[in-house]
Amino acid sequence: MPRPSITLIAGPTASGKSRLALEIAARTGAAIVNADSQQLYADLRILTARPSPEEEAQAPHHLYGTVDAAEAWSVGRWSRAVMPLLETLRAEGRPALIVGGTGLYFNALIKGLADIPGVPMEAREEATALYDTEGEAAFRLRLTTFDPPAEAAIEAGDRQRLTRAYAVARATGRSLSDWRASTRPLLEPGTYDRRVIEPDRTALYAACDARVVTMLKTGALDEVRALSARGLEPALPAMKAVGVRELAAHLAGDLTLAEATVALQQATRNYAKRQLTWFRNQCADWPRHRPEG
Repeated sequence: MPRPSITLIAGPTASGKSRLALEIAARTGAAIVNADSQQLYADLRILTARPSPEEEAQAPHHLYGTVDAAEAWSVGRWSRAVMPLLETLRAEGRPALIVGGTGLYFNALIKGLADIPGVPMEAREEATALYDTEGEAAFRLRLTTFDPPAEAAIEAGDRQRLTRAYAVARATGRSLSDWRASTRPLLEPGTYDRRVIEPDRTALYAACDARVVTMLKTGALDEVRALSARGLEPALPAMKAVGVRELAAHLAGDLTLAEATVALQQATRNYAKRQLTWFRNQCADWPRHRPEG
């Protein structure tokens, strides 16, 4: 039986995903396809640790730095971009390595993407007002009456996902969990391999800290300065990329460079920890790749 032509490589930031993908691509001639929501954006090559031009020259790379920071890409929009690309690669006879740290992208591929109707502004505003007035604990009790699985799965403090779950249930008469349960995966079972890179946590955090130092030496401040100068909406995904807030605070004179460095290292470690937890919970049955050292 031939090996699947698609391999999913998931893992936290600074875990060595890009390096592993390049090693596999060198052996197989595969194309590397981005599954990281932050690396989509053209404005932040350094801060999001996108593959360098030299690395991109070693193998075909797709969906890296192809989106302007003024755009807001969702998992749905990424899915609509990636599926025709995979079909093109299949027609060319070229294997695909789908590489990244955005768990929802992988979920869309192997579990499906819910085709949820648009939620009216009134329902979203109602949910937000209730959350802000009642507080998270009371709002969670309210959400439990509509969507117990969603309430149990959403992490503490995640106001955005809590209010969305409530608004969807109120607007559609059907819980977000029900919508998601009725979805079909984008990739058929048996058409892909999969693995999670799961480094030792101490080594991963050290790699996160070292990456921040490298970013600062190679132009991350200039990237954030240029992005800030565009005056974009703060709610845009690119503006919420890890490190933008910390480095913008330094550029505004609110933090020293040393303080911003420490804050960015902490934010990067926190991000890696959330990703590790997500993949352990959501991809528990995936084979693990544990880098040495």
